[in-house]
Amino acid sequence: MHDDASTAAPARLATRARTLGIPLPGTTGPLNAITDVAGVEVGLVTLRPEDRSACTGVTAILPRGKAGAGTPVAAATFSLNGNGELTGRTWIEESGQFSTPILLSNSHAVGAAHAGADRWMHRTHPEASAAWMLPVVGETWDGYLNQINAERVTPEHAVEALDAATAGPVPEGSVGGGTGMNCYGFKGGTGTSSRRVGIGEAEYTVAALVQANFGDREELTVLGVPLGVRSQAPCPIQRTDWFAQEFGAAHRSAPGAGSVIVVLATDAPLLPQQLAGLARRASLGLARTGTAGGHFSGDIFLAFSTANPGSLRSVMPGAPGAATHDSLEFVAWGQVDPLYTAAVEAVEEAVLNALVNNEDVEGRDGHRSYALPHAEVLATDFSHARCA
Repeated sequence: MHDDASTAAPARLATRARTLGIPLPGTTGPLNAITDVAGVEVGLVTLRPEDRSACTGVTAILPRGKAGAGTPVAAATFSLNGNGELTGRTWIEESGQFSTPILLSNSHAVGAAHAGADRWMHRTHPEASAAWMLPVVGETWDGYLNQINAERVTPEHAVEALDAATAGPVPEGSVGGGTGMNCYGFKGGTGTSSRRVGIGEAEYTVAALVQANFGDREELTVLGVPLGVRSQAPCPIQRTDWFAQEFGAAHRSAPGAGSVIVVLATDAPLLPQQLAGLARRASLGLARTGTAGGHFSGDIFLAFSTANPGSLRSVMPGAPGAATHDSLEFVAWGQVDPLYTAAVEAVEEAVLNALVNNEDVEGRDGHRSYALPHAEVLATDFSHARCA
């Protein structure tokens, strides 16, 4: 703990999309979370002191858990819109893998989170840090609710989130890196979901975790129903002149500005090229919720596979463990469609979970963000839904 009232987020599973009666398609894992992929661990640190000087945090994702950090996972990325940042992408594109934790926070905390990942790896896996590291850090902008230039997120918070990472239920809503985020003009933040699929005699999990901070209120669609335009909830982030008051009359905030980071995990053995296809499908999951992917939203996606442990290592010739050849098992290209469908469904549901498993939040300078009203969802007729 720190003097600024950071909290390692407790397991908080209040109301999720399915418990509100939204008939979403697909078969979920037991937790309906990214931690349904065996080995994945998630930790969150939330910064919401009583003086409202911060409304932000850090989310940590360890693809192979704390013990497996430093062991590569096959991976790929995709940028639907590049108005954002995900560090480590050039190495992932070059080698088809990464071996560090993933950290998510606010736009101006990328450096602090990156430094924290380096410190944590050096403390816990010095043999890996002795060579070089390229941590994966993603960001979305929380400056409406958070004093984003106050540098409240520190490397120590990133370390704390990594130390807190566990398997099991994942808190959602206004927690971790999602604490100060807004989605479709409602309170947004952290959301997660998973799907189980069969391919031949094997069963695999595909799961998503989103840091949702995107979308215009008018766009929000749930199973084809335009809930955004119907909602009576206040939308001050879009319908007040707060931006002009703070930055000058010539400035207007763009509806839907903000960004979204999607992390997709699977235990299916996939090539990096197949994971690139999985990452691209995150766009379709977001589209099902209504977004057109506006210019001022950085929409960046990462997909990784925990299969094939020990493969894809990058070791200098002559070093211990250096190999001359490598191999990967992978799902045949003609069998990948169920995994793509699972990714689309999991991303869609993760966004909805971020919206409904949430609360009204007051941040800096009296700025407020209102959660999607449960009553409006419960009053909606979804009998037409494709999976009904």
